[in-house]
Amino acid sequence: MREGRPGWVGLIGGLVLVLYGVLPTLQPQSFDFARTYAAYGGLFIVFSLLWGRVVEGRAPDAPSLWGAALALVGALVIAYWPRA
Repeated sequence: MREGRPGWVGLIGGLVLVLYGVLPTLQPQSFDFARTYAAYGGLFIVFSLLWGRVVEGRAPDAPSLWGAALALVGALVIAYWPRA
């Protein structure tokens, strides 16, 4: 709705945020919720940049891409690092 965008863009953005909040709760109970939610955080960063590129037409700069890559690596460490 910012910059005169149509209302459906805001609805899609709202739906994405709702899904982001709900999807981790649908994981099996055997999953550690805190780790699952932290891993989703890395994905949220990447999808935020993707939204900016596709919807707003703003290409992420190099520091944003590096930060997103680091967030994904962090999410992978949180999700898949072997534990005792």
